[in-house]
Amino acid sequence: MIIYPTIQVKGGKCVNLIRGNVTEVEEFAVAPLAAARSYVAKGAEWLHLVDIDGILQGGEHNGEVITEIMKSVDIPCQVGGGIRTMAAAEWWFKAGADRIVLGTAAVKDRTFVREACSHWPGKVLVSIDAYEGKVVIEGWREKTMFSPLELAREFQNIGAAAIIYTDIDMDIDLPEASFAHTTQLAKELEIDVISSGTVRRLDDVAVLKHLPRISGAIIGRALFQNAVSLEDAIAVAKQPVAETPFI
Repeated sequence: MIIYPTIQVKGGKCVNLIRGNVTEVEEFAVAPLAAARSYVAKGAEWLHLVDIDGILQGGEHNGEVITEIMKSVDIPCQVGGGIRTMAAAEWWFKAGADRIVLGTAAVKDRTFVREACSHWPGKVLVSIDAYEGKVVIEGWREKTMFSPLELAREFQNIGAAAIIYTDIDMDIDLPEASFAHTTQLAKELEIDVISSGTVRRLDDVAVLKHLPRISGAIIGRALFQNAVSLEDAIAVAKQPVAETPFI
């Protein structure tokens, strides 16, 4: 299982979304490039980079900052946030992205997803964010009538390389939240699932490692707040399953 440290950029700064609200953010003192270099030094295999302003408005608002990161590190990077057209996707690939992540645009425009997956096979991931059993879009501000599994199966058939599944119930610490939704989604799919919003402590990495078809975990806030160390998370993710007790 691969650990994907995430760097979310808004106004050129590292941020964390407070309860998923793209308009309410917590700023971190570390600069995005410094954070990226630190993660690489600690053994990161990939970086997950998000343009928060892009989610809000579309376009490459933090393109310069994110491009600088991609040019400065020697590991692959996947980028998401406001990629809504083929031109925008191509811009990020030319800027150095190894994979792109489609979110709201994927839900609203299946033709775009199909075209992107065909044009860049194996390099397009689709992000599905779910709250109380339904997919939400526009930075978690708009709830749809789609179930996560319904959309995931469709994107799988279209040709997505993997599904990034964010369990918002767990991310915002709802009392009844569990790994059940992530488990069910992964079991029903034939492509890899990257879990997001589920790691708050090291034990969560151990749990994810044992779930079927979970190929990775995106970790952001837990790393910035030092609740989890990247080195420990990577070590747990790399252990043979038999050596990591199920929590």
